[in-house]
Amino acid sequence: MDLSTTLGIIGGIGALLLGFILEKGSPGALLQLSASIIVFGGTIGAVVASFPLSELKKAPQWFKIAFGNQSFGSAEAYETLIRFAEKARREGLLSLEQELEVVTDQFTRQGMQLVIDGTDPEITREILESYIAVLRKRHKVGIHVFEAAGGYAPTMGIIGTVMGLVHVLGNLSDPSALSSSIAAAFIATLYGVSSANLVWLPIATKLKIKDNFEVAAMEMILDGILSIQAGENPSILKEKLKTHLGNIPEPQAKGEEAGAGRAAMGEVQ
Repeated sequence: MDLSTTLGIIGGIGALLLGFILEKGSPGALLQLSASIIVFGGTIGAVVASFPLSELKKAPQWFKIAFGNQSFGSAEAYETLIRFAEKARREGLLSLEQELEVVTDQFTRQGMQLVIDGTDPEITREILESYIAVLRKRHKVGIHVFEAAGGYAPTMGIIGTVMGLVHVLGNLSDPSALSSSIAAAFIATLYGVSSANLVWLPIATKLKIKDNFEVAAMEMILDGILSIQAGENPSILKEKLKTHLGNIPEPQAKGEEAGAGRAAMGEVQ
């Protein structure tokens, strides 16, 4: 589990509640079913109207990515590329064909197959860069969905508040209940603004960051593949790849295969 996402959202909501309690407020006063239906139902409706259902079906996977740990396979790819570079230097590029059978990362395997097949280096670069570009486009859909939700939620909150005030002003026969009714009407605005800034937009940002990490891992692999194709010294390749590794974090979870995170994000976004 990605603790920063979970702890950040829970901590943010907890801070709001704590501050409200310190101001002598009752947490129960913040629970308004009608406001939650207007804000969350309206936000979901606006998002559904904005994106194809074929893409929205991937929402559970987007949440899984935001709240889970993914391996971007950078450490495994580093070791694989160095091993390939050393063997290619000793035995030639064709000797790597059998090695590809044990490579679990599809991007690495496809790139090295192009090299073994004798593809022109520029064409190899273009093909692999096109894979990265397509992946980024898929990622952007999930990011845009949560960014859209973060934009719609505050507006839905204002709409809920206006609807509540309309109801209040239409029932002025009981002045004693006026203050509590107005307070309840503003709960919708609270729901809209807080959900946007504590849930939807942080998730969009986390997906964007993980997209950058995944692309950085693929760019490292691309750089390594082209270096192997050019016949560069393995020692030079090591130093070149190390400059990439510092920008790609590895998860704490154990037992994840190289490229597992890339496969997960690439398929659902």
